[in-house]
Amino acid sequence: MKVKEVADLVGISVRTLHHYDEIGLLIPKNTTESGYRLYSNSELETLQQILFFKELGFPLKKIKEIISSPSFDRGEALALHRKMLVEKRIRLDKMISTIDKTIQHAKGEIEMSNNEKFEGFDFSHNPYEQEARERWGDKAVDESNAKINNMSKGERKDFEDEFNGIYRNLAAIRHESPESDVAQEGIKEWYDFLNRMGNYSLDAFKGLGQMYVDDKRFTKNIDQFGEGLAVFMRDAMAVYADRNK
Repeated sequence: MKVKEVADLVGISVRTLHHYDEIGLLIPKNTTESGYRLYSNSELETLQQILFFKELGFPLKKIKEIISSPSFDRGEALALHRKMLVEKRIRLDKMISTIDKTIQHAKGEIEMSNNEKFEGFDFSHNPYEQEARERWGDKAVDESNAKINNMSKGERKDFEDEFNGIYRNLAAIRHESPESDVAQEGIKEWYDFLNRMGNYSLDAFKGLGQMYVDDKRFTKNIDQFGEGLAVFMRDAMAVYADRNK
């Protein structure tokens, strides 16, 4: 199949396919006499695999690394994709239910507890862990994961409640100046919380805050607690890091 035919079949742009070719992610082995790219069935299967990874939030660089590995097994990858997508569907169903309840609550039809307002939000599993490892090394991430994995069910529930509580508090003060005492007290609570789970330097803390804004996936998740929260946290984290060096 030619590029335009593949683009129409899949629902992506011709430019996207050209980009995949340029970065060595998906290079058609065959071309027509006129020089047009031709995609085989095998290459279409690879494209499907790439799009599954993209749907789950993997960056193109990481996708290329995975599918180029000699140990890559397509069957195992598909099984993992299915598992992760089912988990994502369950979480989205919970969030849709929370939205429906919130609409009813806004109309005065039902009452919602604070816990019910945040059902479906789950930050205990970080799909961007590899990015954190690449930026700051394995140690902080491994220490944090080890502590979480060793928690009892009750301890993990307390951990999640505290995590959400910190974010709700920061969302409530996000319109304050990042340099204000109240903002710095709130962001210190976040810094202390992170360092109970791992070992984050002030530079890493500041870099993490910048990622909240640079990576729109983080921004989207954080701003679910309140629009503009990611930017506020970035600025407050930068002030905290600079003041405490």
